[in-house]
Amino acid sequence: QVRLVESGGGEVQAGDSLRLSCAVSGRTIRSFATGWLRQAPGKEREFVASIKLSDGETYYANSIKGRFIISRDADKDIIYLDMNNLEPDDTAVYYCADQRHVVTGRGFAIAERHYTSWGQGTQVTVSS
Repeated sequence: QVRLVESGGGEVQAGDSLRLSCAVSGRTIRSFATGWLRQAPGKEREFVASIKLSDGETYYANSIKGRFIISRDADKDIIYLDMNNLEPDDTAVYYCADQRHVVTGRGFAIAERHYTSWGQGTQVTVSS
């Protein structure tokens, strides 16, 4: 069973930066990708970014493209999400999740149903 543990959330001001970390353990086979998704109060969970584990290829949601960067430490199996120029609309619980299999077409999973294991989430609050 893959286990994911997020850390790094907090309360910041608009324009600030934060780095989230996702420590992954328990992999017995390599998954296709690890993604970050978020859920704002009263809204559905949405895709943020993902990174392919074989070659580091990345994919981003349009809403955060250019502000967030996903990366990985392959040796430690830690996935990072560097969030820059944060906005109040970025306020949410951020989850990392394991995408075991490739999704037909794009490859990266946007819908949460394609993710098989989830972390507990970390709260990010951005005030104006």
